[in-house]
Amino acid sequence: MALTIEGARLVDVAGEQPAARLVVEDGRIVDVGPDTAPHGRRVDAHGMIITPGFIDLHTHGGGGFPLHTTDPVAIHGYARWAPSTGTTAFLIGVVGVPGGLPLAQLRTATQAMAAPGQGAEILGIHLEGPYLNPARRGAHDPAWLRQPDHGEVAALLEAAEGRLRLVTLAPELPGADTLIQTLVAAGVTASMGHTDATYEQAQAAIRLGVSQATHCFNAMRPLHHRDPGPLAAVVEAEMVRGELIADGVHVHPAAARLLIRLLGPERVIVVTDAQAVTGKPDAVLDFGGLPARVVDGAVRLADGILAGSALTTAAALKNLVTWGDVSLPEAVGMLSWNPARAIGVERRKGRLQPGYDADLLIFDAALTLQATLCRGVVAYATPTWHERLA
Repeated sequence: MALTIEGARLVDVAGEQPAARLVVEDGRIVDVGPDTAPHGRRVDAHGMIITPGFIDLHTHGGGGFPLHTTDPVAIHGYARWAPSTGTTAFLIGVVGVPGGLPLAQLRTATQAMAAPGQGAEILGIHLEGPYLNPARRGAHDPAWLRQPDHGEVAALLEAAEGRLRLVTLAPELPGADTLIQTLVAAGVTASMGHTDATYEQAQAAIRLGVSQATHCFNAMRPLHHRDPGPLAAVVEAEMVRGELIADGVHVHPAAARLLIRLLGPERVIVVTDAQAVTGKPDAVLDFGGLPARVVDGAVRLADGILAGSALTTAAALKNLVTWGDVSLPEAVGMLSWNPARAIGVERRKGRLQPGYDADLLIFDAALTLQATLCRGVVAYATPTWHERLA
């Protein structure tokens, strides 16, 4: 049955439509605009803001559910929880394991994707490591890290069964050139991160096919006027996008504004880099055998090292708008359209257009999330909106 949501302010990367109608049927948007004829059940959304659902390319879990796991139930649990935070699609975040490769975790991720459940859609896998620079490892255990090896890469691709979408790697490591070329040839987005690459090494990696930078500013050689590092190479390469953890802790709001100005909002992908303790402020996370907890708005190890965020995509939207210099359509685009383009799903996700998946977020005027639809199905709603959409 068709559903018409009417009277809302529709916002996506292309701009805004005030007091418009949006018609959903069979999990897709079938019509949208101020003069669209209503079909099926009608829901009044005057005073509300509707955006496309947000896509989180870099998350490790939330709601008590880890994504780096050998239990597909945990992944499906996260998929059910995520819509309450604004996320309607995501990549499963997998990291390294001591002394080997995370083949079991990759196989679990493919198993979860082969039997999709309710909630946010799993779009693939993000492998963060194990080919990271120990000097910029952050909270990643040294035992997880390895040097690039062609045979290992083949094993990783085989275990992922074609579902690997994004790999974070340090391009300055010996053998990384072949690794980058292999990944790009397999249709995987190669992203430089946890890297101590020089400006020249980053430029060379971009020429080989690196098209993204993982959590800009964090775990990378810093920008310096005599040693510009990877960030300067990213800024100068117009085809490269950069991730931003928009929690105000990993990156100061002033630095976040600077990155957006340098890249332009069309090249910034806002991510959470959230851990399983997100939404569980009193919980303790076992991070590679080390306890981590939420401290001062981020997840930290006992020694204070950042081990991820406690950010949600809905909170990131508020932060971007509050910090200034970003319009609402630009902020929405950084959370929806840009990540969709980065992994090749921009023909069905990230816009409020006919033919696109009905992944919808309904916010009030204060940008507080009221309801989430995943492919036309209500996946989260406040009590008031649950009654409206029931």
